[in-house]
Amino acid sequence: MKLHVLPPSANSHGCIATLKHLKLDSKIEIVNAYGKTRSPEFLAINPCHTCPTLELDGSDGAIWESSAIMRYLCVNNEGGEDLYPADPALRGKVDMVMDWRQTGFAPCIPAIAYIIFGMEQSDEEAKKSFANLVDEHFPVLLDVFLKDTPFCFSDKPTIADLAIAPLITFLKARKAFWAKVPEKVKEYHTRVLEAFPDTKENFDMLDGMATGFDGKGADLEP
Repeated sequence: MKLHVLPPSANSHGCIATLKHLKLDSKIEIVNAYGKTRSPEFLAINPCHTCPTLELDGSDGAIWESSAIMRYLCVNNEGGEDLYPADPALRGKVDMVMDWRQTGFAPCIPAIAYIIFGMEQSDEEAKKSFANLVDEHFPVLLDVFLKDTPFCFSDKPTIADLAIAPLITFLKARKAFWAKVPEKVKEYHTRVLEAFPDTKENFDMLDGMATGFDGKGADLEP
């Protein structure tokens, strides 16, 4: 099998961390897909041209979408229950958090942070997205998902945390925005990333891109 990734991408980071945590390096090759996702060869694997993509063996095709890949890796490999709990109630909550990430949290990120990729963003949309994070999504994260535990509904990190925490790094792209991120969110972000030291190189790539950005919008006030 092959895991096609974009090394600095927050969407790829959870899958890379899951693969390494489960010690699957010898079974699954990590492939840098930068600049290749629109190639005929890649489109034959994934017509949606997205990363990460898990290319399965033989004629089984491929799986894309980061949450689906993390679930697949955990369900089909020894030790997966460490990151994707077997308890039905807790697994359901992990799934709920991952769906919330996709439908609520993640859509706020592009307007704030995709400037680091050279994609021009509206200042007003960036402010609106950040206000949505502060007013709605951070309270849910802190007061519901992390109310009684250091990780989402859990005393140890799961794939739900790997879905969320790498995205938080993006907020460093706008210094004044990052300054307004609640300290407890920053502490959670650090706690999750430090729990997966084997993926530090990838985490640091995105961090460097975000903190090093000094182009248009970097100093925008929220």
